[in-house]
Amino acid sequence: MIRKIIHIDEEKCNGCGSCANACHEGAIGMVNGKAKLLRDDYCDGLGDCLPTCPTGAITFVEREAAAYDETAVMKNRQEKIQKQGAALPCGCPGTQSKAIEHKDCDCGGFEAAGAMPSRLSQWPVQIKLVPVNAPYFNGAKLLVAADCTAYAYANFHERFIKGNIALVGCPKLDSVDYSEKLAEIIRNNDIKSVTVVRMEVPCCGGIEHAVKAALQSSGKFIPWRVVTLSTDGRILD
Repeated sequence: MIRKIIHIDEEKCNGCGSCANACHEGAIGMVNGKAKLLRDDYCDGLGDCLPTCPTGAITFVEREAAAYDETAVMKNRQEKIQKQGAALPCGCPGTQSKAIEHKDCDCGGFEAAGAMPSRLSQWPVQIKLVPVNAPYFNGAKLLVAADCTAYAYANFHERFIKGNIALVGCPKLDSVDYSEKLAEIIRNNDIKSVTVVRMEVPCCGGIEHAVKAALQSSGKFIPWRVVTLSTDGRILD
């Protein structure tokens, strides 16, 4: 059938991966450092990916293409979620879910040097590793942060992690669509709010768009906000 579908100009693509993260259908993937339309029947032709591309590499075209297959898309989502939530074959203890309780000052013996206690309240923290139905999600305020933010902002634990369940990831380096798993976390748990902390660089927009898509897909109305950090450690908004 002839229908509207996206076209990706490989020459213009800078490999940031923002479009792949924004495409909650999973139609776009990263192949050899470039964005590629993987399957015509996964593309709904709505173009959520277009505004995320910093180089204008994505446009609409009218061409012969397979019809959008929502059933196939949903099946693919569920398979990805199951893979992301499964334990690693090695049985690595780093993937085991646990809540963390801190004493009034757990500074590792460096109190005299002015060290601050960790505010992390759960493990793991990587979006790809965290279980969808972890008990600490119920009633949680969710923090979804790009990996680099904790390095750029010195007071990250006190300002952002304290009182929140923290999930981190890098939309440029991780070849998965965060929005699918985040949507399952939001849909299956009593999440009170979501705070997104990202860097000012364009590729970091992928994590913001993943959260936005997850909230829309979850069918829930939850307060959320985005905080953007500069590369020299300032809060821009």
